[in-house]
Order: sequence, then C-alpha cells, then structure tokens
Amino acid sequence: MKGRVFIPPHRGPGGEPARGISHRAAAPADAAPDDAAPPHVSDSPARGLARLGIALADWSQRWFPDAFVFALLAILIVFVAGIFLGAGVDNLIRYFGEGFWSLIPFTLQMALIIIGSYVVAASPPVYRLIRWLSGIPRTPRGAVAFVAFFSMATALISWGLSLIFSGILAREVVKKVARLDYRAVGAAAYLGTGSIWALGFSSSAALMMATPSSMPAGLLKISGAIPLRQTIGTWQSVATALILAISSITVAYFSAPAASTKTAESFGVVQGLEIPRLEKRSTPGEWLEYAPWLSILIAAMGLAYLAQIFVARGPLAALDLNTYNLLFLMVGLLLHWRPRSFIRAVNDAVPATSGVLIQFPFYGGIFGIVTMSPIARLLANFFVRVSAHGTYPVLVAIYSAILGMFVPSGGGKWVIEAPYVLQAAKDLRVNLGWVVQIYNASEALPNLINPFWMLPLLGILKVRARDLVGYGLLQLAVNSVLVIFLMWFFARTFTYVAPAP
Repeated sequence: MKGRVFIPPHRGPGGEPARGISHRAAAPADAAPDDAAPPHVSDSPARGLARLGIALADWSQRWFPDAFVFALLAILIVFVAGIFLGAGVDNLIRYFGEGFWSLIPFTLQMALIIIGSYVVAASPPVYRLIRWLSGIPRTPRGAVAFVAFFSMATALISWGLSLIFSGILAREVVKKVARLDYRAVGAAAYLGTGSIWALGFSSSAALMMATPSSMPAGLLKISGAIPLRQTIGTWQSVATALILAISSITVAYFSAPAASTKTAESFGVVQGLEIPRLEKRSTPGEWLEYAPWLSILIAAMGLAYLAQIFVARGPLAALDLNTYNLLFLMVGLLLHWRPRSFIRAVNDAVPATSGVLIQFPFYGGIFGIVTMSPIARLLANFFVRVSAHGTYPVLVAIYSAILGMFVPSGGGKWVIEAPYVLQAAKDLRVNLGWVVQIYNASEALPNLINPFWMLPLLGILKVRARDLVGYGLLQLAVNSVLVIFLMWFFARTFTYVAPAP
C-alpha cells in the first residue's frame, strides 16, 4: 500500500493539529479516553504513571500558552531586567532591533533541517523499508523496544528524520502486532527527540558552534568556533549517547504492557497510511518534472561537492549546518527520483517550519538584549559565584533542563543561554566543547513531556500529547539522574582548552 504523509501545522503545545495524515477512516482520539474501557490486567502497573502524565498534560493544555507567547514574555523579562541593571530604555530598544535579524542564516538552516529530514523519510524507498521493518517484531513489548531503537538511531542522524520515520514505523507496527499498547509505542517513537538527538549530527548547538557564519558576532567573540570533534565527536559524548539509548530502550520494554486494551483501534486509528502514487503527467509542459535524469544530474553535482569538502577537511571538520542540509536535500532528491515527487514532499513539509521561522527572529532580539546589556556579564558572574570547576557541569545541566520547559527550542535556547554559560565556563576553566554537550544532553530532557516538538508525531499517530506523556514521565525520571551524573563524571576527563583568537 502506498501512503502519503502530511506534517500538520503548528498550533501550540498540546493542541490538536489541523491536518494530519490522509486516511480512509479515523475517529477522534478523544473517542477512547483512558477510562473508557476496563484495562487488561497487564496494563495496571502503568496506570498510576499514565494518570499522572495525563494530569500534567491536561494542566499544561489548560494553562500553558503557545510557545511563541513564551518568546514574547522572555523579551519583556530581559527588557525589564536590563532596565533594573542600569541600561537605558533607548539602548535596550536598540539592542533588541540590532539582534532581531542576527539569526536569519541560522533560522533558514533550521527550517531546512525539517524539510530535508521530511523529504528523506517520506520518500518511496524509505517508506518501503519502514513497511519491511514493521514485520520484524512479534510481541507487544518487543515492538515497543523495536520502535524505541529506531527512534533513537534515526535521531542521531536527524531529529526531524526521527519524528517522521519512527511515527510511520509505529503506525505500521500496530497493524501487525496484536494487543499492542498504542500509547507505549507512540511514546517510544518520540524517545529519540526526548533523549539523544542533540548528541547526534543534527545537534543545533554543536552545528552552530562549528559554523562561524551561523554564530552571532557577540557569541563568536566569547568562544570562537568549536569544531564537532570537540563536541559530538568526543568519546565521552558517544558513550553518553550509548548509555542513554540502552537505558531508554530498557525502560520502554519493561514499562510497556505485555498486552493491552489501549490498542490503535481504541483510539480510532483503524486504517494504515494512504500515500497515492505520483499522478501521471497530463501536459507536455510537465515532462521535465517527471524526468529522473534531471534529479540525478543535480544530486550528483551536490554530492560530488560534498565529497570534495569531506576529503579536503575530514568528515567531522567538514560537517556543519550548510553541508548537513545540502547532504539531506541531495539524498532526498535522489530518493524521490522525479522532481515532481520531491517538490510535493517539500510542500507537505513546509507547514512544520512555521514555528521556527517566526520564533527565531524574536530569539535573536533576546540575544541582542542579553549580550549588549549587562545581563550576560552579570549572569556569567552569578554562575561563577555559585559553582566551582567541579560542580559547574551539574549546575548547567539542571539549569538547561529547567529552562527547556519554557523555551522548547534547542537552537533558539542555545542562542539565549550560550553567552553567559560559555563565559562562565571560560572563567572557571571548564572545557567549552563539553559544556556544549552538557547543554545538548540536558536540554533534550524536557522534550519527553513538553508537547511542542511532539506535534509532527501527533499528526502521524492521530493522538493527543496527553496519551504519550505518562510514559515520557518515567523516561524523564530515569534519564535526568543519568544525564546529571554522566555530565559531572565525564567532565572530570577533560582539560580546558582556550578558544582560538
């Protein structure tokens, strides 16, 4: 069966997407509330945790505004803080305006990560691979662990790819494994974005620090460029990702019911994905849109350029936001084979970029106020006063995780946080590359219960955030302890390296 996947437009934390996956028949997710049917006995151990997760999600849906509102509130907070710290109103307004457009290259690069990941995941060859993989697991718990593994494996390549790939995989698996808890497998599909994505190749913070053209000038003066070999390329980062992946898969396996009444059918998801074949060419003027040779030539040109860069610089040194996005777009062009199929996938992916496109300029305004006013210097001094060389990794991990609940954007939040976090690290002589990874590992934690980045996955699964948060809470409780310990432990293995002038 061929199917076509649509990423729904952003409607804010916990909101139901306006559009989802095209399907023949689907009832609303609300048709199967948690207490609608008596649970299978094997489902009972997870009910207390699920109820707590539902209560938290319901509270956030009732009281949490859209993530864009948090960006606006953050501007007001730093503006008022600047006034109290002695910066004039005229100066603060100027700082806001000068910083507003400072992230335009980075904004476009982040939007292209979403688009490139989608066109790869939704291509016909990858979809056929997903359908084949879905036939491997045989038991409910095995299926949950299987989806969790691929969610995290693809997240190391791209967080966008992980959301789409694992979401489609979950939809295919539930058709073949009986009595599979739809909440558990849905939460497993989200584990990559909620655990190790930022330790992989699409890490917004690591790629920004390795791409001087993406860094605001004020940040570049503090730390200089930090190549990937000093962040995601370190053995400590690889070990952290491996430990977190093993832990997350284990928790997903043992927390999933051996059999459950909360199947996909109980949520009204009764049909598989419907992706119609590419329509036939109707006019002579469309023949180039269906010509594979055009895709092949352009993709070969782009891939040849990347090969030159990788050979000349080495894989990690050459990988930055620009080369990463070019690689995904060229691979996507090849996988779709015909330009018409590729551009159709791009059109479907664009609505998911709206949050990035509108929010990141406002994050740039916050960056301008923070870095040009006394705020960054005072915050850096505060971090130095309340911590020491040995305890600083723990402080950064806890702070970044808490802030991530209110600024759900790995790249946007790093722009706000980096100036004072890296300045304090310099003052305490803590390895700057590892500070980036401390941020990466800890900022992913709140994703497990924050609905913002769930939205593309929710559209695929046809569920609400409340249905997944219960299992996310369990993963959060385990991973938080692991992340704080690993960040502190591995920090002891690094030496300080002064940034290049």
